[in-house]
Amino acid sequence: MAKFTHLDDDGNAVMVDVSDKEATERTATAKGSVIMQPETMALIVEGGVKKGDVLSVAQLAGIMGAKRTPDLIPLCHPLDLTSVKVDLKCDEARNAVLITATCKLKGVTGVEMEALTAVSVAALTVYDMCKAVDRGMKIADIRLTHKAGGKSGTFEAD
Repeated sequence: MAKFTHLDDDGNAVMVDVSDKEATERTATAKGSVIMQPETMALIVEGGVKKGDVLSVAQLAGIMGAKRTPDLIPLCHPLDLTSVKVDLKCDEARNAVLITATCKLKGVTGVEMEALTAVSVAALTVYDMCKAVDRGMKIADIRLTHKAGGKSGTFEAD
């Protein structure tokens, strides 16, 4: 039976020891969305949000979030990310901002948490910038969609 890697035999939280692992190229992609009122979407598309360009600010916030993941998630290793890409697109048909983040490095541990954090922080930034006009927005479907590298190989979400 599989067991949690961040708990020792006594149930104590531990940082996984990766000192004997081989460095490989690792990538991870996560996605999520922020669903809003049509009027809020129109403001984003037209550049009418008082706090500024929502998509550009959220993109930078997502990149910064990926870089700060070990400061936010207690047992994450600090990583030397070699690439963080955050893409935000307006899906006007769904009144949603679609967020995709891909993180990359050559190292001994994966970058799934960094990609998930990038999406989460970008989504929170969209919410923060638009909450004055739409407090009912929903942050939805944040999930890992792809992971490659390391001992466990490749993962592709359905």
